[in-house]
Amino acid sequence: MGTVQLESDAAQHAQAKLDVEVIPQGSLVDGKDSAGINGSNPDDYERLKRGLMQYGCAHYRRRCRIRAPCCDEIFDCRHCHNESKNSIKTDVMRRHELSRHEVQQVICTLCGTEQEVGQICINCGVCMGKYFCEVCKLFDDDVSKQQYHCHGCGICRIGGKENFFHCSKCRCCYSTIMKNCHPCVEGAMHHDCPICFEYLFDSTDMVCVLLCGHTIHENCVKEMKEHHQFVCPLCSKSVCDMSEVWERLDMRIARLPDSYDGRMVSILCNDCVAIAEVHFNLIALKCQSCNSYNTRRI
Repeated sequence: MGTVQLESDAAQHAQAKLDVEVIPQGSLVDGKDSAGINGSNPDDYERLKRGLMQYGCAHYRRRCRIRAPCCDEIFDCRHCHNESKNSIKTDVMRRHELSRHEVQQVICTLCGTEQEVGQICINCGVCMGKYFCEVCKLFDDDVSKQQYHCHGCGICRIGGKENFFHCSKCRCCYSTIMKNCHPCVEGAMHHDCPICFEYLFDSTDMVCVLLCGHTIHENCVKEMKEHHQFVCPLCSKSVCDMSEVWERLDMRIARLPDSYDGRMVSILCNDCVAIAEVHFNLIALKCQSCNSYNTRRI
């Protein structure tokens, strides 16, 4: 199943993974675009590096905090704000979320200076995030995530720009494994996960693209499998290669006595959408077009 891991050809397709975390055109201190930031003075370089990977929260390693303009409170990052302000302990009328683009002020963790969003502290000169995105107001010292900005999505993602492509119809980034073989679904990730109801487009959890093209959290797919649910909750198509299961059903049904006097019923196949008349039995009804047992009576 896959956006950016279910794995096999169906598994690479059903599981090409998409690491969705948000970061736009960013700069990397010590990276290819950092010459203007690093300069040639060793003292400047040491000052920029001070506190690297020593500060941050559960979401990011960074050397600054943000002031949320919506409630005028200080948080380590917007995710920390959203978790706090959408907590079950928060009064329903006061719950709200902070958009990444709304952040205007940051506070340097090392010297405590509050200032406008920027990569370098105006007071102590420390680099507040080795990766910095001016559009998304994102700071992160952990560049092992391989952050990059996608112009099509309008946000930053992780996993390395060379490993993903933006589909203009689906309006999201997918693994390059799926470039020529994924089924396009308009706005594929611009909706809530059908299992946990979290918005998928900028979710920080792994997202899978199912064989049908619909998207869902990888952990939610695993939970479905644990409960023996193997069809897309949106369109009912099989989420992985079920051929072995269909073969076992063939053998089981072949052992049944023919006690229904040739009774025929109409079925619709959820996988190939074929409509057919088939012999009735109590276990499962097989599609004659694709051999799937993922069918329903009509």
